[in-house]
Parts: sequence; structure tokens; C-alpha cells
Amino acid sequence: MRVRRSVFRVSFALMVPAILAGAGGVPAGAAGRPRAVPQNVNISRERGNQSETTIAINPVNPLQMTVASNEEVASALFHGWSTDGGRTWSTDRIADGDNLGFACCDPSLASDEFGNIFLTYLSSSIQVKMAISTDGGASFSPLPFSSPPLAPRAQPGRGNTGPQAPLIAGDQPSITAGRGAVWVTYTGSGGVIQASGAEVNGLGQVGAFGPPEAPSGGHQTGGYGDVGIGPDGQALIAYQDPTGGEGPATVYEALDPDGIGPQPMGPATQVLVSKVGGFDYIPAQSGRSVDIEVKLEYDRTGGTHDGRVYLLWTKETPNESDNMDIMVQYSDNDGATWNTAMKVNDDTGTTSQFNPRISLDPTTGFLAAAWYDCRHDKGDHGPGDTNGVPNDDITIYASVSKDGGASFLPNRRISRGVSNDDQAQNGIDYGDYEGLAFQSGSYFYVWADNSNSTGDNPDGTLNDLEIYTARVRIR
Repeated sequence: MRVRRSVFRVSFALMVPAILAGAGGVPAGAAGRPRAVPQNVNISRERGNQSETTIAINPVNPLQMTVASNEEVASALFHGWSTDGGRTWSTDRIADGDNLGFACCDPSLASDEFGNIFLTYLSSSIQVKMAISTDGGASFSPLPFSSPPLAPRAQPGRGNTGPQAPLIAGDQPSITAGRGAVWVTYTGSGGVIQASGAEVNGLGQVGAFGPPEAPSGGHQTGGYGDVGIGPDGQALIAYQDPTGGEGPATVYEALDPDGIGPQPMGPATQVLVSKVGGFDYIPAQSGRSVDIEVKLEYDRTGGTHDGRVYLLWTKETPNESDNMDIMVQYSDNDGATWNTAMKVNDDTGTTSQFNPRISLDPTTGFLAAAWYDCRHDKGDHGPGDTNGVPNDDITIYASVSKDGGASFLPNRRISRGVSNDDQAQNGIDYGDYEGLAFQSGSYFYVWADNSNSTGDNPDGTLNDLEIYTARVRIR
């Protein structure tokens, strides 16, 4: 049953210049002035928890964008779309028994140069499904792709989260599009990482997906992965193993050198080892835990760094310290070698940063990163603390690299309010991941938030989670 469609208006041009009183730690601008927190917008504005977000912007018409997330209260996905660059949003539910069937969870969105917006998600029977929008994300139609039934990631407390936990299939399918192709990756049966691609020739013109590929050798099992498409159509996947336990865990990669061409995927090779595991519990995600959250972004701009691929991951130092940091490194040879990883968060404390995402602006080559950040939570009942407990309240921070990942700008606070997920009682806390899209000089991160900083959470402050976003312009 479909819920109400709604629309509301918030002008990003009317940004409030003041910083939240006493927030502390807000980066200064070039002239030493505090940098304004951008206007926050509550997209969902509905009861119950919405979490695990994704966003895509249509590069053909950047005024068109769409978001999706899990819905706690239904076998469906929350869906929002905008036709005016995020100033107003319409909302409904999809995959609620409509033409997309019934969804379980785990949406992922991607857009391409033709204006297609692709969606992947897990169905209620835990199969990876695919859909396409040709109207900027306002509506979706199914694509003929479906994995065999898979086993979802275990819920906390169900005996599947120990150091020797079995590999969990199906969790976090990830989709990427561009250069005349669309690719999806996920963990298949038996815990083997899978990837499948299809040719795209225009708006709504998608060929058949090829048989799922796995690395041709090396370490084939793992999950929580991502796929990137290079400027020559090559497809690179990255994933972690093990997918359970507190860590450490290893990140692997595998390259299909001709993408949807006839060559097979190459063998898996090790990239790095992180002390973050597959179910690594931290105060801010004490029920659900976090993972490394590897993400890939190729530069396909034709500019100075064309062909460079970026890898995002989460680091913990030392193990089980909850001192987690956001790391980015890059490769100019499709992952054969990588530069030394750079810490993106610029705080000097030992708090947790988690659920990161990166996105590259195809018009400038700038790279944005955003994440959940506990740096302001001292447990002192100050402006960054909700409950007197340190390191369990979050704000959102972000940064941008304008020089191909050689450096990042001072971190910028994105969320106006402070969130704590305890009262939300969401089975997955904030969720395993969030979404970020960067297009034409502006980026939008979408996150789960219960601060009620916008005053329109129908469940009230620090209760159920809403989907928030903010537009950040980069000049």
C-alpha cells in the first residue's frame, strides 16, 4: 500500500550563517571566520525509522535527484525525489508491492551520462534486484536482473557476529554506472564476491546483464564491497574479509580489465589490513556495529587525474580502541599499486568516525568525503553531548580534495544538530552505510538523523531517525 506523496520547500539560497552556539571545533574559512553549517533539510518527515541511505543526481539535468533508504515499518523502500536541485522534495514508498515487488532493504543508486538512474536493493526474499529511472528518479521500472536467494547479514545477538562468524551473503549490493555500462556487486552464495555488468547505449537502453563474475583466483570470499568503472570501461571491485568479528580484516581487490568485454575478472589481491572488522562495535553503533566500508571512485573527467581510482576505508588505532579514522588513497594503474593512505578527518582526538562515503564531481574532478563523527561528544553535557556518555553522539563532517587526493580541505561540519540512536531503537542503528553525490560543484550527503534540528521530525527529538541532507557548494 502506497503512502502519501508530499512536497515541501526550503530554499538553499537562504542559508543561515550562524554556527550552532558553542558547537566548537568548526573549521575556519580562508579569512579565519567560522564556516557556516549549511542548511539542513529533513527529506523524509515521517514516523518510524528511515536509515541506510543512498542518493543520485542526474548529470544531464542536475536539478533532478533522488534518494532511497530502508523503511523500518514496511516491506518497502523510502523514496524521495527533487526536480529543483534539492529545494523541494516529493516522497513516497517504492518496492512496496508495486512493479518492483517487495523490498527488504539495502538500496544503492547510481546515475550515468545518458540520464539513467539505476537502483539495486534486496527483495523481501533476499534477492538482489535492479531497477531503472528515466525521469530523473521520480519513478522506477524493474530491470531483468535477479540473483539467487541469498542470506542477509545477521542481526546482532543472533549468533553470527563472532570472530569466526560465517560469511553472510547478500548484504549491501552496490551499483555503479558510466562509460556505457552499469555494474552491480554483492556477496553471493557461499560467501563468494560477485559482480555483473550490462551495456548501456542511451536513456533506457540497457542490455542484458552478464553472468556473475568472481575473481579468477586468490581470495574470493568477502563482502561489504564496491565497484568502480574506469575511463576505458574497466571494472574494479573491492571488498573485505572476514565479514564478521571485531577485526582485523583484509581489503581485497580484483580487476576486470575490459569490463563487459569477453575477458574474465583477474585474481584477487590484498590491498590493506584494517583493525576494523565486519561487526566492530563502537559506542555510537553499540547495537549494529560498523565495518570498513570500502568505496571506490574513478576519475573519468579526461583531466589531469583521468584514470585515477580512489579507495575509501575506515581505520582503527589500536584495535578495539574505538579510535576510528577515515582514510583515502589512490592508484593510477587500476589498483596494481596504491599511494600511502591519507587521514581525511582532521580532529586530534580519539573518537569514532564511521559510515564514510566518497563521490567525485565529473565536471571538476574534485573528490568529496563525508562521514559520521563523534569528535564533539565529550560526555560533559555540553553542546556535542546528549546523555553524559562520551563518544556515542554524532554530527556529520565532510571534506573535499581539489588536487587528486594529495590533500583535503579543512573539515566542514554538515549537520546542525547532534544525534544519538539509542532512543530510536532501530534494529540497525544508523545503518551500515550512507550516500553521497557530487555534481556540478555541489555535493549532497544523506544521513540518518534524530536531532530534530529542523523541527519537523514527527517522532520528536532523539527518537526515530529521519533522512537528512544538505547542499554544499565548492568553488
